[in-house]
Amino acid sequence: MFSAASRNRLHHFVNAALWIVLLSIGGWHGDLQAQTAKRILVMGDSLSAAYGLRSDQGWVALLGEHLNSKAGVREWEVVNASISGETSAGGLARIEHALATHQPVIVVLELGANDGLRGLPLEQTEQNLARMIERSQAVQAKVLLIGMRIPPNYGPDYTQAFEALFSRLANAHQTAFLPFLMEPIATQRGSFQDDNLHPTAAAQPALMSHVLAALEPLLMP
Repeated sequence: MFSAASRNRLHHFVNAALWIVLLSIGGWHGDLQAQTAKRILVMGDSLSAAYGLRSDQGWVALLGEHLNSKAGVREWEVVNASISGETSAGGLARIEHALATHQPVIVVLELGANDGLRGLPLEQTEQNLARMIERSQAVQAKVLLIGMRIPPNYGPDYTQAFEALFSRLANAHQTAFLPFLMEPIATQRGSFQDDNLHPTAAAQPALMSHVLAALEPLLMP
């Protein structure tokens, strides 16, 4: 028979072993959730990079929070690969690496505004975005293309042609399409920072909801 001291040591050993097993299961479960979460890759410019704000205040971060709001479930991982000042050429140069690294099931493209603000050739902008769409679709990712509008600094012909290229691309490549990211706040001066270009933190939830409405059909299996 075991002595009292031996029984105590055995009891402590079993409890310790049980805790190790439970912790291992918990860690394995967390790793499994991280591995099985489906990824949404956002390739954008300062409007998606939370310019002038904390990163967790931007619409992209809010989207991730919303999609994973169910307790204990992390179904989606939203990867924000947006860079302030990015052009369509910059996005094209980065997208293959981003696709290989993150292996997204959905790609959100919010680029082109800086091309338009700089008066770059629209044919090149359209070609760059087309290649980004094609490379995303080549790895079986669904694409949401987000359009933009610009001030009429370069005349009405350029401004109208800039806006039209987004819908043309979406139709040609059969992508989901959001015509204008800033639609919910465009006429609200108080929704913009002092530069009158970048939305405030308070405006980000409206942008998130606007994007989510266009994104929701792509979230279905």
